[in-house]
Order: sequence, then structure tokens, then C-alpha cells
Amino acid sequence: MNSKSASRFWGRFSSLRILASVMLGTLVAGCSGFGGDISLPANAPRVIGPDRDRDHIRLVRAFGGEGRAPQLQQMLTDVTNRLVMATDRPDEAFQVTILNSPVVNAFALPNGRLYVTRGLLALANDTSEVAAVLSHEIAHVTLRHATQRSELQARSDLIEHVAENVLNDAEEAAVAQSQARSTLASFSRAQELEADQTGVKVLARAGFDPFGAPRFLTALGRSGTSSDASTAERNASHPRTDDRVARALQAARRTGMQGTGETGHLAYLTALDSLSYGDDPADGVVKGRRFIHSRLGVAFEAPEGFTLENTSQAVLGASGDGERRLLFDAADTPEGQSLEDVLRSTWTDTVEPGTLTTGTVNGLPVVTALSNGKEWTFRLSAIRIGNTTYRLIMATRGNRGDLEGIFQQTLNSVRQVQPDEARRIRPLKLQIVTAQRGDTAQTLAARMPIDRALEKFLLLNGLDRNAALKVGERYKIVVE
Repeated sequence: MNSKSASRFWGRFSSLRILASVMLGTLVAGCSGFGGDISLPANAPRVIGPDRDRDHIRLVRAFGGEGRAPQLQQMLTDVTNRLVMATDRPDEAFQVTILNSPVVNAFALPNGRLYVTRGLLALANDTSEVAAVLSHEIAHVTLRHATQRSELQARSDLIEHVAENVLNDAEEAAVAQSQARSTLASFSRAQELEADQTGVKVLARAGFDPFGAPRFLTALGRSGTSSDASTAERNASHPRTDDRVARALQAARRTGMQGTGETGHLAYLTALDSLSYGDDPADGVVKGRRFIHSRLGVAFEAPEGFTLENTSQAVLGASGDGERRLLFDAADTPEGQSLEDVLRSTWTDTVEPGTLTTGTVNGLPVVTALSNGKEWTFRLSAIRIGNTTYRLIMATRGNRGDLEGIFQQTLNSVRQVQPDEARRIRPLKLQIVTAQRGDTAQTLAARMPIDRALEKFLLLNGLDRNAALKVGERYKIVVE
């Protein structure tokens, strides 16, 4: 599809795990999981100062703002300083920021800005695992990976430009573009492995347990359940997690520090206690297939089999096979604009004649319409609650017969949230508890007011399903 509305729609799905792309001089995007760096122009300054503050502010805003966790922040700063002194460039300046995002993510800017999400911090189980993430990101910067990618991209762009505009050969340009993508993906995979290897060496030099790297990579692999298009793109540019774990294990063994490096398990869990978990209620909360936003006063429920992801700009949903998609957002509309005009002005594709209808849902005014794309069919709606207009857009690949049913089901679930219900929505946080005699993974998970509690308890604590808990050992649970 070449239309603007369809492009914007699928643009929202470009990353269910990363949640944002931002303008930092050029269009850039972070790397899901860990790690990666964000490419800036090759001549970008390498000092942290006023010239890059604007980029930092935009990036932090795109990921939900800064996470407020003073004890964790101090620990991350101390770990970063210790790692930098163990690199081949101890004179370079680095600064780490916690992002208020539940996704598992970490990345670096070429100027020495490091970022980790609270979702990543929740997944880690000791200081050496977080140090492994930071060491990996520092390696991307000290190895100048962003500059290398910028130079390779510039050469690829030049070849494509010559083929298309000088030789007037569109087919050759397409081939050049395909080859460039393949080369960049291969180059990125090589960079990831290089950063892994360098990161493990620095980790050991700094006195941390080098096996923290393969441990966290294993946890990262267990947490990576996304099946959307962004995952396929990431897989094209990143080595397989199993391969990274195996190589990181080899690198850790080569350090000769098995059983002697610092893990910092107790200190890390102490700092982690009370860290916010999951969605920030101020930005809406996803609970299974349900979404509720207390501040805006709106809620809806997705169809069976859908997974929802709450981003800073919209709620995104997808079926397990990716053949059905959902988007729910607030439309920026002029005061007094009709719902019919909202659909026409925010969806620039053709709305099928005769399909624009008005009605009500749970007492709320609504307008719906149909739009047929080349590969996808869209059902559109605009719903007004107070002074805010929301859009619910659903799509199926091809002309699937179930679109109308799942659209109407979801639309009928859109409702206004009353103040007393909104007040009952409480933020979730991590709590560190000590296992008592008789405690099991099942009994501790039962204390967690979240979906798939046992699965998430095991993931958060790096445990296998049949693992027995150790009396006196500390574990992470999620509480209100």
C-alpha cells in the first residue's frame, strides 16, 4: 500500500517492543532487547553537552520520560564509571538514564548517552547482569559502530542513487537496495557479536562476574515473545540469541574468572525493591486483552487471541498470526469538528461509498466506515468521549470474513470510565520477598495480581518451571 493513512497505520506497528522512533537530526530507532546504538550523522559530536540535550529530551519523552529510582540510578552510575575505567578509552564520558518504559530495552548514543528501561532492570537478577548490558552498550560506542554504519549506509545510498537516476535503471536500483539491506544486516550482526565479546572482556576487567552476560542473554531470549514485523526485522539485523549465549559463555570462560567475579545479587535486589512494574497508570494500563486509561476515562477490550501493547502514541494489538491488527488512539482534531470529518481528515485513503454510518456505543456517539487497501481491509471508527475523539481501527489481511465480527465486538466494548473506577486503578511495583518454608513458585505467583502470573514470576526470577525455591533466598514478585 502506498497511501498515507495505511502507511501511518503500519508505521505504528513497526515496533511493538521498542515503542518509539524519534527524530535525532535523522530518523533513528532503538534496538529491542539489548543491545545496539542509535545511528547519528558521522560527524555528530562525542561530548555530552547542550548541543545534544535536545536529542536526549526527545528520546526520553518518546520512551515515557525518566524513571524515578534514585538508589538504582546511583548504582547504575557507579557501575558505568567502573566499566569505563576498564575499557581502552577510560577518558571518555558516559552517562546512564533510566527510561520509564516496561519494555526490555537498552541502547547507546554515539555521544556516550546510555539508556536502560525499567523493564530491563526488572528482568535482571544481579548487578553483574546489568553491568553486562551497560558494558555491551559502551562497547558499541568505543568501537565506533554508529559511525561505521553511517559510512556503509552512505555508500549504499550512493550506489542506489547512481543506478536509479544516472543509469535510469529502476530494476538495478532495486537490486542495489536489496543488497544494501543484506550487507547492513550482516554488518549489524557482526557488530552485535563484537560488542558482546568486548563487553565480556571489560566486564571481567572491572571485576564483575563475566557469566552475567550469558545469564542475561538467556533471560532476554526467554522474554522475547513478540511475533510482529519488528521482530522479523530485528532477527535480520541481530544474531540469534542462542548463538549470542554460546559465544558469550565461551568468552566468559576464557577470562578464567568462573566463580570469582562479583555478582552483587543481594545489593541489586535491594535497590530494585519498589521499582514500578508494567504500564504507568498515567499512560493507561493493559491487563490481558483489556485496556483502561484512568486519566482520559476510556476503556475497551480486544478480541480473543489478541495481544495488546500500550505505547506513548497508541494502543496496538495483533493476533498471534499477525493477520489481524488493531489501533486505538486519540485523534488531534479541531474543536467542533464532526465525527464524520474526523474520519475523513485522519484517514486519507478512500472510504468506501455508502459505508459511513453514525450511531452510539454505550451511550457514546460513534461514526464507522470501511476502507479497502491493496492487501488489507480496514474498519474505521471515531468515538467521542467528552471533548476527546478516539479512533478504533481494525484490519485483516485480504478480505477475511471475520473482520466485521471482531470489529463490532471491540467497538461495543469501548466505554467511558467513571471516576470511582479510575481511582481503584493502582500502579504495580516489584517487591522483594524472602522464601519461607513451604513456599513454591506457584504460591508466590498467586500473590501477583497480573495475567500469566506464574510465567512472569519464573521469568522475573530466572527460574525453570520445575525449579524448587530456596528457603531464605530472595525473589521478585509483583504487587499493587
